[in-house]
Amino acid sequence: MRKDFINYFRSPETGNPLVLKNEIIEGNGIRTAILFDEKSGKEYPVVNYIPRFVESHNYADSFGIEWNTHFDTQYDSKSRHSISQERFEKETKWGSDLKGQLILEAGCGSGRFTAYAADTGATVLSFDYSNAVEANYKSNGQRENICISQANIFDMPFEENSFDKIYCIGVIQHTPDPEKAFKTLVRYLKPGGSIVTDIYLKSFITCVISPKYIVRTVTRHMDPAKLYKFCVKYVNLMWPLARLITKIPVIGKSLNWLMLVADYSRLLPNADERTLKEWAYLDTFDMLSPKYDIPATLKTYKRWHEEAGLADIDVHYGYNGIEGRAKKRVTE
Repeated sequence: MRKDFINYFRSPETGNPLVLKNEIIEGNGIRTAILFDEKSGKEYPVVNYIPRFVESHNYADSFGIEWNTHFDTQYDSKSRHSISQERFEKETKWGSDLKGQLILEAGCGSGRFTAYAADTGATVLSFDYSNAVEANYKSNGQRENICISQANIFDMPFEENSFDKIYCIGVIQHTPDPEKAFKTLVRYLKPGGSIVTDIYLKSFITCVISPKYIVRTVTRHMDPAKLYKFCVKYVNLMWPLARLITKIPVIGKSLNWLMLVADYSRLLPNADERTLKEWAYLDTFDMLSPKYDIPATLKTYKRWHEEAGLADIDVHYGYNGIEGRAKKRVTE
């Protein structure tokens, strides 16, 4: 992290400002240091340029394996498609010029959206609960308007009412309490600021008929590293059949998803076999590995927005199941 980013951080336990101790500066950033709360004595380390506000191992360990293994799989520069850019722009609808604004990215994963937020000219504070932050730093950490940290969505190390914009894409359903996670994010949004989130859809088809949630009763308890190896073997075994099934008109690709072989041939129409298989490894593991996978109905998700006191609420079916956009009310 750059030294001036210290001004954005607060103790997640007390809310007090933090100061630097014992910093070692290499290049343009602080490689190691202690972020110190002078009032309470709380300390938080900076390790490999990344401020750390949580233990290194936690319920999100599977995402650390996932994103450090596939650190660039979902990057448009590698897939040669614009799937990540299009998703970010269509979900946020923020435009391309946000100079002078402060954006919070809650749950960055490998950083597939981080660069597009930074391209707007805004300052982007990006965090993840898992050590996927290592993958994001590898790809985006050198950019001057990006600061990456490892933190908990329920105890964020920032000042409340401080962000012009907040986005949390592909994350909330993987927390132990999605409603609390969503409403916690709202506290950090400035009055008049915009928040964009999404969550998996809870329905009879997705939660009862789909074999994913049946298989997850076993796989979510497995060691993530062993499960990843199993998913790779499973995809390799099923791949010849899956490539035949995908050619079935209308339903072929959906059948592959029901077989728990992630099929991105519709979204990546010009991708080669190697790329499609790499996405299948990633997303098959992503389906089966998270400790938490808690979807919501459209009605429920809209209610959370209303209960949070948001305005201009737009909750609708979208890419990830349900998407929500809203603004924080300006109090007189």
